[in-house]
This record gives sequence, structure tokens and C-alpha cells, in this order.
Amino acid sequence: MPSLNVAKEHLVAICQFLKGPEGGAYAMLTDETAADYPKREKRFDIIYHLYSFEHNNRLRLRVQVSAGEKIPSVVGVWVTANWLEREIYDMFGVIYEGHPDLKRILLPDGWVGHPLRKDYDILKQDEAWVKANLASRAGSKKQWLVASDE
Repeated sequence: MPSLNVAKEHLVAICQFLKGPEGGAYAMLTDETAADYPKREKRFDIIYHLYSFEHNNRLRLRVQVSAGEKIPSVVGVWVTANWLEREIYDMFGVIYEGHPDLKRILLPDGWVGHPLRKDYDILKQDEAWVKANLASRAGSKKQWLVASDE
């Protein structure tokens, strides 16, 4: 699949061009995802997979951003980006500028942390949220037992 690296400042303009007939008619954003490289200055790769029905072509775009750096939303170009950007925000903490409703989509609103970041401890939950909302200790034995002899 052909791939382009794009500067975040030009992302929306490039996406609008690619969606039009002169840019290849990439009418569908099939996926948007992220990858975390914590040792790099620009820690996150935001990856867009585009499809052109008219030409049966696929194209990948990649934008690199640092932690805490905002990236423009492409919801105005492809509506499907709405939920995809919310998932990336929830799992990686990437903030989309101009998103119409940027909030968590998989985890509860009060959850602390972003589970798909490489520095997120997979064995530790947000214990304060679990205790406050589930009235139990995170990872406790009783929480996971269906039947118990106790």
C-alpha cells in the first residue's frame, strides 16, 4: 500500500484534496489508528487508511505528534473519523483539535491513564475509580470468581 508522511499542519488540506476527484477520490476513511514509540521525540504515529471506490486504490497517511501535542481532526472530511479519533484519544491520550465531541469511548469518563501507551502498566488499573465505582479492590480475587467456597 502506498504511504505518505504528512505534517500535521497540512493534514486537513491534504485529506480534502485526496477525497476529491483530482486527489484520487479517496471517499472512505477505512481506519484511523495510532502507534506509540515512547523513546522518540514525536512519540505517536497517527495512521489513516483511505480507500477509493472509483479507482479501487488504497492509501496510508502517517502523521507524527509528540505527547501533549494537538492534531487537527479530520471529522469534517470523513465522518467516520469521529469514533476513531475518540478511540485514539481514549487509548493513547492524543488530543484532536476541532473534534465535535472529544470524550472517552471505551473507558469511563473518570478513568486515569491511557491503556495503549507503552508506559501504561497493564497489571495496574485505576484503583481509585474501581474502588469508587465498583466498591471493590481492583484485581481482587473475589471480583473474578464466579463461584467460591468461601
